[in-house]
Amino acid sequence: MSEAESESAAESAAGRDAAVEVAPVILSNTPGSFPWSVLAERHPALVRKVRDAFPYGPEQHRALDALLKNCTEGVIEPLGAGAVGREQWGVWGREYFGRSWFDVPFLWSESYFYRQLLEAVGYFGTETWQGIDPFRPFKLAELDTPEADEELAALDELAHQPVEDQELALLHGSLWGNRADLGFRLAAADGGTAVDSQLVADDSGLLRSLFAGGTLCVVADNAGRELIPDLLLIDHLLLHRRAGRAVLHVKPSPYYVSDATTADVVDALRRLTAAKGAAGESGHRLWSAMADGRLTVRAHPFSCAPLPYADMPDDLREEFAAADVTIMKGDLNYRRLIGDRRWPATTPFATPTAYFPGPVAALRTLKSDVTVGLDAHTEAALDAAEEQRWRTSGTHALIQARG
Repeated sequence: MSEAESESAAESAAGRDAAVEVAPVILSNTPGSFPWSVLAERHPALVRKVRDAFPYGPEQHRALDALLKNCTEGVIEPLGAGAVGREQWGVWGREYFGRSWFDVPFLWSESYFYRQLLEAVGYFGTETWQGIDPFRPFKLAELDTPEADEELAALDELAHQPVEDQELALLHGSLWGNRADLGFRLAAADGGTAVDSQLVADDSGLLRSLFAGGTLCVVADNAGRELIPDLLLIDHLLLHRRAGRAVLHVKPSPYYVSDATTADVVDALRRLTAAKGAAGESGHRLWSAMADGRLTVRAHPFSCAPLPYADMPDDLREEFAAADVTIMKGDLNYRRLIGDRRWPATTPFATPTAYFPGPVAALRTLKSDVTVGLDAHTEAALDAAEEQRWRTSGTHALIQARG
């Protein structure tokens, strides 16, 4: 790094540190707020849903009932003696044990809830339910639907479009996840220049300029119909030498209901290879890419940490630094990328991501309060039309990048 680059990096870091001081960490203790609704309503409903999804025994039922009561009425407790990761979680939670779930950082409490849920169903145990994903029925159901068939069939039409238009369409498909069919058709319909009216920030031109034929990192979000468009985008970039190799980062264990694990990647690839037409061809290319190392699946333990990426370990930092670009998919990764804080929405994307060791981009539908990189006019128009609902409804999205 040159002296000028070092000075620029130092200035960026200083700017981020100053911005962090005025952007408070998001908590969940305001009744009626989005974080409060997640802890008070969504988590209890999920416990009940998981309880009914498998023929769990009395031990799992008792543990799930205890978690249901604790996460709404109790205080945060350490993992039990002998639990996997107890020491690490003890370090992460030393400031929070004994406090209400609602009074600690939202990102931390949400993450710890999922760790406790896995503990309750015996995922990390040594007996019957070891390694059984409690969310697997919900993930698999998404892959076997008429909607999934239609989305994959849309690839046949897309295959006749110019390569650059295909790339933009697949980028939008990855952005919108299970609205992938909409993304394919929008871009194909008008020569790849369509920008969805609900796209509140669009750095797609900058992002595409970062595909330089080297290593692409994609940090996945959800499994099922949202993972398939990610794989299709990776296939396109490998096929047309926009990337020489790709590393797909997934979770090492089930997380946030639908977050992708290695098993989910395999399910998605099997779904693709079983399809007809262009989808099947893509699936077979991806299968071969995994066999020859051009596509690697990575399940780093930090992917399930209750921390922002600013706290990533050195090995992960080195990996991202070596990539042409790292694409962070989805809402949780966005929160971890920029920090789960109440940033002013007009904060430049480059400010909270100044720490990131290489070029980085975010493809994200808005499902939580955190948003940066909007211009003042866009924020004012959204607030006037929808108050604050646009931040959490999932009806708006963004593509942001920093070279």
